[in-house]
Parts: sequence; C-alpha cells; structure tokens
Amino acid sequence: MADNAHVMEFTDANFDEVINENGMLSVVDFWATWCGPCVTLGPVVEELAEKYSEEKVNVGKLNVDENQSITARYGIRSIPAILFFKDSELVDTVVGIVPIEVLDQKIKDHL
Repeated sequence: MADNAHVMEFTDANFDEVINENGMLSVVDFWATWCGPCVTLGPVVEELAEKYSEEKVNVGKLNVDENQSITARYGIRSIPAILFFKDSELVDTVVGIVPIEVLDQKIKDHL
C-alpha cells in the first residue's frame, strides 16, 4: 500500500492557491468518510500521489462534508469525483470508481 504522506489535503482555505500553481496539474478526489466507494478509491489516490510525487502534479483529497464551498462551486453531486485542474482551469472529470490505469492515463494526458 502506498504511503499517504504524498496525498495533499485540499480545503476551502487552500484550494485556489494550490490549483493556481503555475504549470502544476492538480488531481482532486472529492470524497466523504461515509462513502464506501470513496474509501475503496483511497488507496488508488495514494498510489498515484506516490507515483507522481516527483512530477509537477498535486494529488490530493477534498472532504465534501468539511469543504462545502468548493464542493458547491464545482457542482459535485456524486462521489467519488476526481477533478483535474491545470493552471487553475478544470480540464477533466471522472465520477465513480475507475481502474488506476484510467486515472494514470488522464494524468499523463494533461502533463
């Protein structure tokens, strides 16, 4: 299992600053503790965070219950939802559980 030390915690307070980092791709997993599929996806997010820790990629999670402002801004209604941001622009979205290969390819597509 991957070390979750590489997984960033996105919040309402730090979200805009992080996704605005010049040249960075931010991969944000919108999740909740009560969401079974979100918990299942957790190790995949951790593995991607570890894999891309040396790249220009921020991989992290945003708890929808604790960060309702950002959740509402992007109209998140189903979780897990993974949003991809490049230079503050939303460039891709995945809703639901998908194989790690799908997420990995989306990261590569946007680097």
